[in-house]
Amino acid sequence: MVNILGLSCFYHDSAAALIRDGEILAAAQEERFTRKKHDPGFPENAIAYVLKEGGITPAEIDYVSFYDKPFLKFERLLESILDGAPRSYPVWIKAIPTWMDHKLVINRTIRKRIADLNPKVIFHFPEHHESHAAAAFFPSPFEEAAFLTVDGVGEWATTSWGMGAGNRIQMRQEIHFPHSLGMLYSAFTYYTGFKVNSGEYKVMGLAPYGEPRYVSQILEHIVDLREDGSYRLNMDYFNFASGLRMTNERFHRLFGGPPRRPESRLTQREMDLARSVQEIIEMATLKLGRYIHKATGQKRLVMAGGVALNCVANGRLLREGPFDDIWVQPAASDAGSAIGAPLITWHQILGNKRTVTPGRDSQKGSYLGPSYSSEFIREFLKQKGAPHRECADKLEAARLTAELLAKENVVGWFSGRMEFGPRALGARSILGDPRSQKMQSVMNLKIKFRESFRPFAPSCLREDVGRYFDHEGDSDYMLMVAPVKQSLRRPMTPEEEQLFGIEKLNVVRSELPAITHVDYSARIQTVKRENHAAYYELIKHFKKLTGFGVVINTSFNVRGEPIVCTPEEAYTCFMRTNMDYLVLDNFILNKKEQPDWVEHSDWQEEFELD
Repeated sequence: MVNILGLSCFYHDSAAALIRDGEILAAAQEERFTRKKHDPGFPENAIAYVLKEGGITPAEIDYVSFYDKPFLKFERLLESILDGAPRSYPVWIKAIPTWMDHKLVINRTIRKRIADLNPKVIFHFPEHHESHAAAAFFPSPFEEAAFLTVDGVGEWATTSWGMGAGNRIQMRQEIHFPHSLGMLYSAFTYYTGFKVNSGEYKVMGLAPYGEPRYVSQILEHIVDLREDGSYRLNMDYFNFASGLRMTNERFHRLFGGPPRRPESRLTQREMDLARSVQEIIEMATLKLGRYIHKATGQKRLVMAGGVALNCVANGRLLREGPFDDIWVQPAASDAGSAIGAPLITWHQILGNKRTVTPGRDSQKGSYLGPSYSSEFIREFLKQKGAPHRECADKLEAARLTAELLAKENVVGWFSGRMEFGPRALGARSILGDPRSQKMQSVMNLKIKFRESFRPFAPSCLREDVGRYFDHEGDSDYMLMVAPVKQSLRRPMTPEEEQLFGIEKLNVVRSELPAITHVDYSARIQTVKRENHAAYYELIKHFKKLTGFGVVINTSFNVRGEPIVCTPEEAYTCFMRTNMDYLVLDNFILNKKEQPDWVEHSDWQEEFELD
């Protein structure tokens, strides 16, 4: 028995994973335990969890695989600081102490932070994009495939592609810092007033409200995008390589003014900027995909890296690109590399065979986090004095939940093991009725406390996906956007077409208005019984009641809060918001029956806005 601990930390989305004899046993992000979104710190809580899930102590860890090479990353930092001197002096002052203290000598840091670690443990340090590629290929359902990894930056690489076959991955080509599609998107995230490394998905959600007015300016001045998908940024417009801001005054002049102040009113300019940079990312993704297909001859593609979370680009590549199938790592950002790094150790360094089950990945639906027993939940509810109904099992609770949703109730759904990755997949979700015309605004403003333009995703039965969306195949991890079927759409009137930006939000666009975005698209999750029986049963029963095998699925949290992990966090979120019911596995709670909720502080100040 070989236990490999995978770690990713000190930049963003810190995580830990435990691989035993090649099997992914457990994985979790540190943010779920510390309640600090995108927590970059050492993942001591996540480590404690995965070891407990695996039933081992630190003394039984055979290998530790860290997700990148710290010395190479430090080399890039030093060169960038020197290139930007003396303007880069603030970066030097801010960065060097942390590197000298714990980042540069990571094996020493790990030994200090994990008590009783096996003294004979062996450390491995694959490169950052190797870890991304491994996280994309090794858990995938393909015997062989091309891979594409795109993010902000690793050590030097920002974009890489290559081949995976059997138990090996092979890098073929890289693009290096400062030329980065991830940094380009983050620059526009910053400029439109959202938080870098957190608000990029808001830019993607805002894009359909705008027009691609700035595409030509971006291509003329900002990025040289070539037919093979390679590209170069014009660094005269950016400050991220050697400064503390993403953009500079030249960038601001090009686009007509300073960056939008966070939380200020969104204007048509921000919508048009979002649409324009989204178009650039989609163009680059399609060009890269076509070139990689031609260079490798592969029919299948796997993807990872933060830019692989751009599900709109992924959907276009699947529909318009040359690949028969695409699989995206559910935790595509740095968190997922806590899985990729140890799989490199198991397959490539230790030489172990990889076994693939046709049509099934080895990520287990990404339900790799903590779960809680009925006894634990029952005792928790007793201590809270929380009135509840206890069902015979989770399937009965699922059917009753479907009945609640059909009556337009909003339900907090807490079921089984927590998801690994940024998407709620039916384990820690808030659910609603997609037929409701009011549900999107109600859930955004009264439950999530977030911007009204943000779209909600549908979960649908895998066998029904082609009935509602122009998509055939799996989308288990909510990483593909597809058009809503033409037969379900309601055309906009000429008056509605003239509405300004966000005003289009309240226009009923289909028979499933709450999950149909303004461009008639939806970010879909397909649900299979073998991945999550209770969630599948819920949607199946909702279909029996309503005729639609689709529900709204959004993450179980409020704005700025990480997705809930424990029953207590779920109950707290339930009581603080306007949810109607809470389901904790096989326990159902009615908000009207709960004791008065007393806050001892302004809870909305607890979480930093994203």
